[in-house]
Amino acid sequence: MHDLKQLRDNLDHIRTSLGRRGNDVSWTDLQKLSEERRAVTTQVEQFRHELNKGSEEVARLRRAKEPAEQAMAAMKQLGDRIKDAEGALRKIEEALTDLALRIPNLPHTSVPVGADASENVELRRWGTIPSFSSAPKPHWEVGENLGILDFDRAAKIAGARFSVMTGAGAKLERALINYMLDLHTTQHGYREVIPPLMVNRSSMTGTGQLPKFEEDLFRLRDEEYFLIPTAEVPVTNLHREEILGEDRLPMRYTAYTPCFRREAGSYGKDTRGLIRLHQFNKVELVAYTTPERSYEELERLTGHAESILQGLNLPYRVITLCTGDMGFSAAKTYDLEVWLPSQQQYREISSCSNFESFQARRASIKYRPIGGKKEAKADFVHTLNGSGLAVGRTLVAILENFQQPDGSVEIPSILRPYMGGLERIEK
Repeated sequence: MHDLKQLRDNLDHIRTSLGRRGNDVSWTDLQKLSEERRAVTTQVEQFRHELNKGSEEVARLRRAKEPAEQAMAAMKQLGDRIKDAEGALRKIEEALTDLALRIPNLPHTSVPVGADASENVELRRWGTIPSFSSAPKPHWEVGENLGILDFDRAAKIAGARFSVMTGAGAKLERALINYMLDLHTTQHGYREVIPPLMVNRSSMTGTGQLPKFEEDLFRLRDEEYFLIPTAEVPVTNLHREEILGEDRLPMRYTAYTPCFRREAGSYGKDTRGLIRLHQFNKVELVAYTTPERSYEELERLTGHAESILQGLNLPYRVITLCTGDMGFSAAKTYDLEVWLPSQQQYREISSCSNFESFQARRASIKYRPIGGKKEAKADFVHTLNGSGLAVGRTLVAILENFQQPDGSVEIPSILRPYMGGLERIEK
């Protein structure tokens, strides 16, 4: 969320900086409300000044033992006017806040300017793309032939865009979760969290999912709870409305959770397989840090996500998202894209983003500088997060990149201890 004063004073700059990202923002309404807020605030301050002068006049009259009834009546009338003006100001600020919550974050100056994904910038590639003697099969065909993936029964149980993993497939998914968590907690310095899978409206608002993206969320019918679309939501909100000591920063958390998304607007895209489901597993990385170190932290966090792919020997590339392809809350985002042989292209498996103070302002997460007294001014932390990794998509990449001519799938060596020594999945 943007500071309301900054919106008032720098509205044109913010609008220009957002470019196409701000196309659906009601800038005219925002300008009008900002002007009304300024005018009513000035009026309230003037009324209060007059009230103070009136109080002094009443006190003078009483000391002089002169009639004060008329002055007191005027003060009462003025108090009523203040009450009405403050009520009007509250309504204006509520409307202004609602609009402000729908304005995307400003892109960092290093983010490439572009209209859509075609203008993202590739930074680097890692790994060797595998070669096959015949056309590689898509992961759903590999998994169904091995008897470890069942989409028909998932559709019977729940509907489209769900899956059932069985046998070695279920064990492989669990192995991936454990491998990711072990690496992040023992080598990368993250503290593991098991958060709630349902959160309240304030938590969703704090990380930027609400109010703009409510249609993409699953909400309980009779309660004001939402199923989480990512562990970013509950883990970032761990310190909502808190002031942290700078000596505690950076703070790094990792969490495995199921995630739930409606995938609104994605109909016709990736309708087969595990790429785009309503329910999927993910290991998330979340960090809080000072503004001075947040971009250093972004590089660090991205490297941690990359290390998972390197450990699994999966070829991937890293791209910087352009302004037109970045998420609502991000100031800068790196996407990791893993190679899928059946599609002959790289597909997203992780997004690593720096939100700067955008989420912290919405969720009121601050820190107090080292050596600062309790009364010292606290500042907003910078928050970051990234997938470390999307588990289902990692499994997709393994099934496709490690498929063998006989239909079996070789298990990456780093996962074999988690699989009881199993070296390949066979029918």
